[in-house]
Amino acid sequence: MKADHHSRRSRRRSRLLAAAAAAVTLSAVATGCGSAPAQGSDSKAAKARSAADLGGMDKLVEAAKKEGELNVYALAPTWANYGQMIKAFEKKYGIEVHNEDPGGSSQGALNAAAKRKGQDRAVDALDLGTAFMQQAKAKKLLAPYKVKGWEAIPKSQKQPDGSFMNNYGGYISIGCDAKAVKECPNSFKDLLKPQYKNKVALNGNPNESSSAFSSVIAASLANGGSFDDVQPGLDFFKKLKKAGNYVPVESTKATIQKGETPISIDWDYLNLGYGEELKSKGVDWQVNVPEDGQYSQYYNQGVNKYAPHPAAARLWLEFLYSPEGQNIWLKGYSRPALLEKMTKDGTVDKKAAAKLPEVDGAPKFPTPAQEAKAQKAISQGWGAAVS
Repeated sequence: MKADHHSRRSRRRSRLLAAAAAAVTLSAVATGCGSAPAQGSDSKAAKARSAADLGGMDKLVEAAKKEGELNVYALAPTWANYGQMIKAFEKKYGIEVHNEDPGGSSQGALNAAAKRKGQDRAVDALDLGTAFMQQAKAKKLLAPYKVKGWEAIPKSQKQPDGSFMNNYGGYISIGCDAKAVKECPNSFKDLLKPQYKNKVALNGNPNESSSAFSSVIAASLANGGSFDDVQPGLDFFKKLKKAGNYVPVESTKATIQKGETPISIDWDYLNLGYGEELKSKGVDWQVNVPEDGQYSQYYNQGVNKYAPHPAAARLWLEFLYSPEGQNIWLKGYSRPALLEKMTKDGTVDKKAAAKLPEVDGAPKFPTPAQEAKAQKAISQGWGAAVS
């Protein structure tokens, strides 16, 4: 963090020490067994379902600045341009963002929200894949909130009660180091070829990572499956493991640069971002959306019902859905939820939008029930598929 935030860090350390001293009192709450409200959960900001409930955006900004801090979880700087997003928010509002475990997973973020009720270090706002956000809603962890751009978000991409909404998304893609692999694969079928032995990786475990989870769904669609039947996707990875092509290493920018994961199945915006960053390192990272398994999905934003900084959490969402925030997603190669509106009203960053990969056909999304069913199937079958 920047040097001028030193005093805030000191205050935060003091609060964390105080929280540790009170661990016995909070343990029942932290494990979900208690019912004590989190700090700030009874405030006016915590009950606000829109900025209007606080008297408008100026009042929301005022309340958020008074809190001075925001807790988020697992927002990797290279993920959809989150590094720039956080810096821009801090600079604009003077609010320090504490980003815990930047390389973490959706499951880790969900656990942090569920187990830290009543704690000053509880996560304020959540960024989760749909299946994991559905779990957060089922656990009653979300505080309904409708941002200023709510009406322009397509109905299919938001919950009617405002509990969570799509924010940015992309397509599952195949990234490939063209210098380490003679011929880069264009499809899931290609990945089974002997020439890709010990070369194909995922970005995490499907039971914890939304990108890996979505990769299994994409593989299923490529092999005769559907949103109602993801078993073909599990069977595909079993074949990939048996062929010796699957590498049980979590693919990251570092593993790609080291040559440990020369082929990675991941979101197109992540693979495209890696390609841009690694070009100067001598890595020729090529990216394509597999022709036989096109699968698109969005990540979602929601406010933790037990947020210790409720006003900052709501202001964070307002920033993410503002033209400034949505264009930051675009610069990270992801497709923001308000892209269509911004294209029509002229607020879109045209240069950034032009860099998005073209994909034939309109994307289709699973229903919440289908995604829940898929998550259960993958949870039960992944270990057996790649063991």
